[in-house]
Amino acid sequence: MDKASPDCPYPGCFFCVMKEGNPSKRRASILKFFRDLPSQDDDGQVLPISGLWNTAMAHPNDPEFIELGIFECMSALIWKGLKNRRWLSHDQNIYIPYYAAHIIGSYTMNMEEFAESAVHAGVIPPLVELLRGRLTWVEQRVAVRALGHLATYTSTFPSVASHGEILEVAIQLAMSSLEIVYSHFYQYVDRRLSYHCDLLTRGMGGVEMESRKAEEWASQLQCWSLQLINCFAFKPEFLPTICKPEFLVKLPGMWGGLVNENSPAGIGLLRTICHHKIGRGSVASCPGIIEALVNIACSSDDWQYMAIDCLLWLLQDPSTCHKVIDKAVPALVDLAEITTLGDHKKLGDTIVNVLQECLQSQGTGRSSVSNRTKELIEELLSSRQRLKWEKNIPKEDLHIKQAAALVVKLEGNSLFSSGNIAGAASKYSEALSLCPMRSKKERVVLYSNRAQCHLLLQQPLAAISDATRALCLHNPLNCHAKSLWRRAQAYDMLGLAKESLLDAILFINECSQSNDPDLSLRQNKVPDYAERLVKKQMRAAWLFREAAIKLGGVHCEGDAGDMYGQDTDDSEWETASESDIGNDGRDEMGDEDDDDSEWKNEDERKAKFKKPSMKDIKHGFNVQVTEDEP
Repeated sequence: MDKASPDCPYPGCFFCVMKEGNPSKRRASILKFFRDLPSQDDDGQVLPISGLWNTAMAHPNDPEFIELGIFECMSALIWKGLKNRRWLSHDQNIYIPYYAAHIIGSYTMNMEEFAESAVHAGVIPPLVELLRGRLTWVEQRVAVRALGHLATYTSTFPSVASHGEILEVAIQLAMSSLEIVYSHFYQYVDRRLSYHCDLLTRGMGGVEMESRKAEEWASQLQCWSLQLINCFAFKPEFLPTICKPEFLVKLPGMWGGLVNENSPAGIGLLRTICHHKIGRGSVASCPGIIEALVNIACSSDDWQYMAIDCLLWLLQDPSTCHKVIDKAVPALVDLAEITTLGDHKKLGDTIVNVLQECLQSQGTGRSSVSNRTKELIEELLSSRQRLKWEKNIPKEDLHIKQAAALVVKLEGNSLFSSGNIAGAASKYSEALSLCPMRSKKERVVLYSNRAQCHLLLQQPLAAISDATRALCLHNPLNCHAKSLWRRAQAYDMLGLAKESLLDAILFINECSQSNDPDLSLRQNKVPDYAERLVKKQMRAAWLFREAAIKLGGVHCEGDAGDMYGQDTDDSEWETASESDIGNDGRDEMGDEDDDDSEWKNEDERKAKFKKPSMKDIKHGFNVQVTEDEP
């Protein structure tokens, strides 16, 4: 290798080589560096490896290092760390297997030809050893990331699948990753390995930042394991291994947490499984999964559409329809007013068509439908016929019906104000029967008002149904603040912390965009009642909660930061029927116009409104808290 710069104390310095002006000399020197590095025992090897790590993240599509042997070098370094523990413990070499696996993952995440080069270089066997836990969970995380990228491509998946243990290990890792990180790092602050802390925070943070990053990395370890399993799930021959009840039943609860909201996690894998007949059979037979899919479908989860897809596919399959129909139909009827959700156009029409086919199949003896389910589908079909009928009647007649609905709604408001909650709910139902189907704004208000009545009558399932209908009718979808808040409270009554948390967070965000004086966040402060619910649900939905309950609380010296697993006094929290919801509840029973005139169309609203990061809310929402009444 060329001599180092006169100012550099390291002979053959990689950074000096990179400064070489002659391209051919530079390439020859880099080639020699990659070939010789695994056999060298000099101090300071971690420096060029960390430099390569930065380069791989910044320029993952640059072919230069791939052509010069970086995959062979990284593979050899991982093997060296696995086989030579004396070398691994010397100097800062403990970091090298982590960086090497991360570099492989970065260079293979976008380019299939790079992945083919990596497989040809022999990276899979050492990555499998890291995946098995031969070192620590930190190396497992980057190994499963790299293997997940290699499994994504058609040309390299067979090489990954040929290692039969990969799928089994990934399944076990997905189920145990949170407990592993909690017990091996998070739980005992004074036992944390220093190199883990350095990797997590880049030497820039204390105990609190370490704990937060550990939660994020634990979520990534689980989500990347699920991504790897998902690659196998596209192949029917692997589904018997994946579709075991003890694994399937846990998938809806694997959601990435607030720290990793960009991953579809467990629901994404369930959707892939439901693509196949054998997968649908396993899902339909697994206790608790359909209920969980219904909860996700009727929530403000970013992956709501995936749960809806699963339910529709299960209903369309004659072999599974009868197993799920009574649980799926009530939710899908509530969701039938959705027009567009993500890439799904006319989703409501699709739901109606599938449910109509289910009803028709009853007559052929293909499935068994309960009387209640049959009634719900018939009511939905009747409402669609009513909408068609209304298109053909004079506008004057529609105005008369709308005025009659308004009169009945005002009667409901009066009953609500006098404390006759059941009577008010009945009036809102009557108003809905009168209100034209095209009067969506008014129907949003009526459903939302009736949801509030159900809350106060301690009927959370009915409240969720009405709030969901209001949110589906509203434009934009899932953005009606008061309905979000009511559904958040109803989910809280049922102990569904994640669903309640997501709705409460979006409620806070909608308040900040609202012109309603009852909802606007005065001086951009979070309503105290919403803050209390969010804090409560963040503790209940905390990523490490199950592990903390099983293994015990956090043990630390000094302040370990915001540990959601600690017991906290919830005495200030009030249930929906007890909370001071005067403005949020009773005031809306007056003349709420719910005027969205400021938002001319959904595109304009999206231009003005940006959904906040869950991480931002998690760590920033409690900076300012209003002392005013909600």
